[in-house]
Amino acid sequence: MNSDSHLHPTDWRRRVPVSLRPYTESAPLAALFLGVSSGAPFALIAATLTTRLAQDGINKRAVTAFALAILVYNLKWLWAWVLDGVRLPIIGRLGKRVSWLLFSGALTIAAIVNLALVDPKTSLMATAQAAILVAIAGATYDIVIDAYRIEALAPRQLGVGSGMSQYGWRIGSVAAGALALVVAARFGWQAAYIACSAFALPAMLVGLIFGEPARHREPAARKSVTAVAQSVVAPLLEFFRRRGAFLVLLFVLLHKIGDTLSQLTMRLLFNELKFTNDEIAIFDVGFGFWAYLAGIFIGGLLYERLGMKRSVLLSLWLMAVSNLSFAGLAAAGHSNWVMAGSIGFENLTSGIGGVTVVAYLSALCDLRYTATQYALLSAAASSVGRIFTGTTAGILIEKMGYVNFYLLTTVLALPGVLLFWLMSRSGLIDASVGTAADIEPAAAVKTR
Repeated sequence: MNSDSHLHPTDWRRRVPVSLRPYTESAPLAALFLGVSSGAPFALIAATLTTRLAQDGINKRAVTAFALAILVYNLKWLWAWVLDGVRLPIIGRLGKRVSWLLFSGALTIAAIVNLALVDPKTSLMATAQAAILVAIAGATYDIVIDAYRIEALAPRQLGVGSGMSQYGWRIGSVAAGALALVVAARFGWQAAYIACSAFALPAMLVGLIFGEPARHREPAARKSVTAVAQSVVAPLLEFFRRRGAFLVLLFVLLHKIGDTLSQLTMRLLFNELKFTNDEIAIFDVGFGFWAYLAGIFIGGLLYERLGMKRSVLLSLWLMAVSNLSFAGLAAAGHSNWVMAGSIGFENLTSGIGGVTVVAYLSALCDLRYTATQYALLSAAASSVGRIFTGTTAGILIEKMGYVNFYLLTTVLALPGVLLFWLMSRSGLIDASVGTAADIEPAAAVKTR
């Protein structure tokens, strides 16, 4: 896939405002559709499955324990090297990234359909196993989607492309969540999940239409067991040889603890406050969707005007403060206006942070190991929060109450903010980026 380097004088995009033209280029548009397929599977085993289990009368501790299935996403770096180094037979002739898009997309569809066919009221164990299979397939899909996105975008497009990817992720997660709620209310959860499996298709179509990404780089050939073993550790060694790499990884681990705890438990709060499926669809899925889109646009502007370091720091502060809105909702009780305000503010700040932080994580990658390194970084970004959510969130909510729980999530977000500020002042942010942030010669970027 080729990245656009300029607009042809006769191109229809010349009529688009200059500030919006980067969003109309082929690589960022592809990132939008890639994001759709990335967001849907995650939503179906996070918020949607939480709602399904809660409505089936499953207790809080069992419901929050299902968040452990999402931890599979945090382990995806363990097999990401396979997608960097192994070419699939037969369909591999389409290209390494394209063939893996098709294969993992098909796996994701099959896993979602399998989850549709289980009944939580009959067997929680079978439901847990089906959720884990969706997580494995979705995480594998995520690995190749992220690699394709980063390699398709020119360095100048990383901010815009991250924004478009976040737009797509939100569209996919919201659309899948809304469709599941609406279909489940009328035809049951089985039909809802089967219908939502179609959200895996957009990324597969991107691969078929655009082909291999322009900046894909093949790692060195591996011909022995020792060489294959080296291929597993080489991406990690390359990253950890950089100045400040361990502090960078520590930041990645810490910065989303509060945000992850908040997002993965808010459906329990909605159920506790007796919000109906339609109210959740309108305010959480609907109103929150538009607030998130606004946040992504603002995040793109901040990234362009403030630069990477200042825009990321600002977004980290905003995301930390946003957790207070759910404490306010818990204190207010069943109030549509308060729910709209809390959901709106949280999604606005998440959209801003989604652009700036994802652009930074993308810039950290070496183009030879894009799949492995981004899988490691993105998995680490929410692992601590998900572990807390799956093992202690239900217990904490029962002991502390929702108000104090969300106050705690705000406090837990602060160490990540402080660490990024210290890294920025010491020059470690600039020193930590990889070749994905390198400006390539103009000849290397073709016009589409």
